[in-house]
Amino acid sequence: MSGHSKWATTKHKKAANDAKRGKLFAKLIKNIEVAARTGGGDVSGNPTLYDAIEKAKKQSVPNDNITRAVKRGSGQEAGGAAWETIMYEGYAPGGVAVLVECLTDNKNRAASDVRLAFTKCGGQLADPGSVAYLFARKGVITVPSAAASEDSILEAVLDNGAENVELVADIYEIVTDPSKLVDARKSLQEAGIDYNSADVVFYPSSQIEVDGDTAKKVLNLIDALEDLDDVQEVYSNFDISDEVLEQIN
Repeated sequence: MSGHSKWATTKHKKAANDAKRGKLFAKLIKNIEVAARTGGGDVSGNPTLYDAIEKAKKQSVPNDNITRAVKRGSGQEAGGAAWETIMYEGYAPGGVAVLVECLTDNKNRAASDVRLAFTKCGGQLADPGSVAYLFARKGVITVPSAAASEDSILEAVLDNGAENVELVADIYEIVTDPSKLVDARKSLQEAGIDYNSADVVFYPSSQIEVDGDTAKKVLNLIDALEDLDDVQEVYSNFDISDEVLEQIN
């Protein structure tokens, strides 16, 4: 799940089991393949590939897996799949907007699996355009609060593309225009500040606060969608307070 409240609402998932970790590895490898296929296998000229590789490394994906994914994507090695990006829109319980980004080699399977997850968890799929207008494309960089002070982060990024810097739970979330993501990321690196991730995401323009039973239902739907092999990212506009999240846990 990605978006403004990502870190505050996913603390309950930090201790992923081996099965979830395996699926995460597969999704990260897909991203690398697609980035290499789209922009070539040279990271110096392909910032999207650079960020995809860095994200995989930070999740401890083996270097051999990363290298093979780059070679498959760039055509240096056979076996690359014809991945296709598909977006689905829908509603979670409580009227929460949900965008589901799939990267798949089988559109029929992806559509069926996403629809079933919505149905089983009390949500519903919606027509294209129904909820997408509630989100904007933004660059988002996350920095652990232990890695640097707020002042040092601000000094690094404010003149290098950052639109906003906010502390969410124990993570600094830096929001940029998509075209300025690489500039902001480079400025952090030059300042010696380590970051967790740097991605272009669908960022909600506003949030719907949910609590109690509704919050649990929303999280169940997000979990079900993220567990699907074809799903790369799930974006939503819900927010859950720390108190409610603690009750759910």
